[in-house]
Amino acid sequence: MFEIAVLTILLAFAFTFTNGFQDASSIAATFIASRSATPKTGILLIAFMSLAGAILGGSAVAFTLSGLVSLPSAGQTIVVLLVALITASSWNIVAWSFALPSSSTHALVGGLVGGGIAAAGMGSVNWGAGALLSPSHELSGIVLILSFFIISILIGFAGSYCLHRVSMVVLRNAKRSVNRTIVRLNWIAAAGMAFSNGANDTQKQMGIIALALAAMSQSAAPEVPLWVRIACAVLLALGTISGGWRIMKTLGSHIFKLAPIHSFDSQFFSASSLAVSTLAGAPVSSTQIITMSVIGTGAAENPRKVRWSTGKHILAAMGITIIATIILAAILYRIIAPLAGV
Repeated sequence: MFEIAVLTILLAFAFTFTNGFQDASSIAATFIASRSATPKTGILLIAFMSLAGAILGGSAVAFTLSGLVSLPSAGQTIVVLLVALITASSWNIVAWSFALPSSSTHALVGGLVGGGIAAAGMGSVNWGAGALLSPSHELSGIVLILSFFIISILIGFAGSYCLHRVSMVVLRNAKRSVNRTIVRLNWIAAAGMAFSNGANDTQKQMGIIALALAAMSQSAAPEVPLWVRIACAVLLALGTISGGWRIMKTLGSHIFKLAPIHSFDSQFFSASSLAVSTLAGAPVSSTQIITMSVIGTGAAENPRKVRWSTGKHILAAMGITIIATIILAAILYRIIAPLAGV
């Protein structure tokens, strides 16, 4: 079982890398497509700020993920983690091959839920219904994740829509030279978005690794070691630099033709949504948030110029991610568990 645990941790690091070109690259899409930065300088800024966010962003999201499933034995826990990572990594690669900005977060959540159900039934998953119905009405588990799934869509779309409508009024008589100021603001907004993304995204893998380490040591309280945090930060940055160009093209040019003001308006609310979610301990999808913010900004400018079909395809991919990965993970657990002697 020790060998499987080590394999799980290594796969978690590999998943962090794929998460870089799947999710973090989405952040650079509007920033670069609006010509606020060259591809090289833009992606380097996003990678560096993602790394900083991963190191300094806390552990609230990691603890949410590590508490999502509760299994009777350490062996079952490690196999479920392995299955979840195989499922989510495979889903990332398939989505990337079709240039679709699917959600790494939802793929990982679906993998954990599917593996947990296959291992020990529905009761092994922290659905969060009991905490929600308690006197404190606390959000936790799946309820927390689904709630912020909806909240992030609303903030991304409605917030960017409203902000761009205001921007259109404020800048209606502005000179072209105002673009220089907007570009500078864009650098700040993109940096904030990348930092928030790094803080949220890498914690998902940190939570998986912390749970694997706890299972190996028979510890009841998962912790995130510093070396894990640094390794995840570096891998996310490298993934962002190396593989995100296909997805950047989809988000940056296939939905709406972007100018610097569009990028700023979408990045502002995307960064805000991610920061709030991270503080709440909710693992959310930066891809989902930035996609909806781009669509919201385009709708505010001119709904007829928005390529709604691209947005529909992206949302459809996001919508089926959790269901598909639950099924796939459950099947994989039934295959791998006997081989692992669980």
